[in-house]
Amino acid sequence: MHQLCNFEQLTNHHSKGFEVAGQSLFVVRKNEQVYAYLNSCPHLGIELNWQEDGFLTYEKELIQCSTHGALFTIDKGHCVAGPCSGEHLTAIDTRVEQGVVWVDLAVAR
Repeated sequence: MHQLCNFEQLTNHHSKGFEVAGQSLFVVRKNEQVYAYLNSCPHLGIELNWQEDGFLTYEKELIQCSTHGALFTIDKGHCVAGPCSGEHLTAIDTRVEQGVVWVDLAVAR
């Protein structure tokens, strides 16, 4: 398990990128849930963000790939539009314990 940050450091309905053990990943806080994914689009394997911590659409409802505009659900990482429609982001096991966000890179799915 790797410690990312304190839960309160994540703004609700926003995303934040991290480098952990040589892996680029990002998290999205949606209300009291935190979702983590590898920062890699299933279409070309490129990083998703268009600027630092910029992984979401303007409305903050979906994750968006900056290169081809693919759209992914926040809670499942499922591509709902774009060149990789039907594919998924690689989710990372995430938990919040005593106000701290942890990820387990060994449990990526």
